[in-house]
Amino acid sequence: MAGKNDYFGLSWVVSLILAIIPVTSWLCGAITRLQEGKIVAFIVRLLFGFTIVWLLDLVFMILKKSIFRILPV
Repeated sequence: MAGKNDYFGLSWVVSLILAIIPVTSWLCGAITRLQEGKIVAFIVRLLFGFTIVWLLDLVFMILKKSIFRILPV
């Protein structure tokens, strides 16, 4: 299951490595949103995951140690 602060409940270091690689960040982010039942966030992640969302995920993972939540609901 997806952890609240990172990809699939993995450690911060592993999540950071996954966030650095654009393809894995896009894929893990999309799967995480789908597992959480956030369909709109999933669609946004699929459409814009390789651009701004990837950079935001990377910055948030480094500074806040959690992935970026587009729709925190």
